[in-house]
Amino acid sequence: MQHKSLLTQYLVLRQAYASDNSTAFRLIFGQYIAWYLSFLGDYPAALRSFSVAQQAQRDDRPSPLAPDSGYTATPALDAIPELAKNYRIVLLNEAHNVALTRSLTVPLLSRLRQQGFDYFAAETLSATDTRLQARGYPTDQSGFYTEEPVYAEMVRTALKLGFKVVAYEAAGASASSDARETEQAKNLYEQVFKHDPHARLVVNAGYDHIVKSGPYLGGSSMAEHLYRLTHLPMLSVEQTMLYPRPSADDDHPYYTAVIAALHPQQPIVFVDRNGKPWSLRNGYDVSVFFPPEKLERGRPRWLTLGGLRTPYYVGAENCGGHYPCLVEAHESQEDADAIPADRLLLDLAPASESSFHPPVYTSNETLPSANLYLRPGKYQLSFSDGSGHVLHRRDITIADTAH
Repeated sequence: MQHKSLLTQYLVLRQAYASDNSTAFRLIFGQYIAWYLSFLGDYPAALRSFSVAQQAQRDDRPSPLAPDSGYTATPALDAIPELAKNYRIVLLNEAHNVALTRSLTVPLLSRLRQQGFDYFAAETLSATDTRLQARGYPTDQSGFYTEEPVYAEMVRTALKLGFKVVAYEAAGASASSDARETEQAKNLYEQVFKHDPHARLVVNAGYDHIVKSGPYLGGSSMAEHLYRLTHLPMLSVEQTMLYPRPSADDDHPYYTAVIAALHPQQPIVFVDRNGKPWSLRNGYDVSVFFPPEKLERGRPRWLTLGGLRTPYYVGAENCGGHYPCLVEAHESQEDADAIPADRLLLDLAPASESSFHPPVYTSNETLPSANLYLRPGKYQLSFSDGSGHVLHRRDITIADTAH
């Protein structure tokens, strides 16, 4: 953190990772590497650096493909807002180093806003960034996961749609998991429902913070604590179990079967003829299946965020031979401290491949290349080296192809 450049910080972490081959160190430190790779827009490498296998468990519900199950696959973007109609609180979870699990939330926000939801809360947002709402976009001071461009886009989208954005992270020093869950729920209650009893709230959180029942790390989840404070029904949307792992052997068997049978091209959920959704496990209302990743120039196509963004080709001509080279796209109407709309790394092939090295984006050209994914609008592109020095800047415009 002594370095201002995000790429420089990552290179320091990468060197530390390379210097220690012990399994325990790499297991833990792999998460830090994965977070930073996601911050840098290197999503395939972030997934490879830290991945949790999703094995079948005894309490799994029967497969939605089971004979006579009565469930039908439905686009998640359509089904979840319909399910949310009768709820005051919608809980959406994510895997912190897998930005894919944020990709559905971004387009969902406009649908939920149309349903009357008016507050949006995101984990690790900083309460000290008191200008976030008025400014309209996150900066380095806005939180931790907001460094990742899709997370930043989630917050930016909520602000543009008119949501009141809430920081609810626990500030207490207690190491107790239950203390953190309790404080998170208390923050949500006091910042939303205590002064606005008719509020409708969308919450983004990590993993099992949104489980509504069952054992949770020796205590209760944030969702359980929030229910005790509000007594409001919640729709809990699970997004961390049924997405493609780096190795197909680590995918849940239901995931493998659903993808093989249905070949979905967008996130899906299962709903029966009575409108009841299917979830993999108790404590959640509905489980989302994400389709397999499709890469174009080394980057996943889900970065279109359901069609909100389009690919923009970038080559390394402006890197001046400095690798790795960080490319960032800042919205022109935002100040220089804004989190970019997208980032990517351009690099040459390392002497030996390893899981912590950025993958090489190549094409038929001599130099590495990749696609940025951007909404229609005006942007300034910057190209920086590993020391944080800006090598080149240029302005671009992304046309609105919908009109």
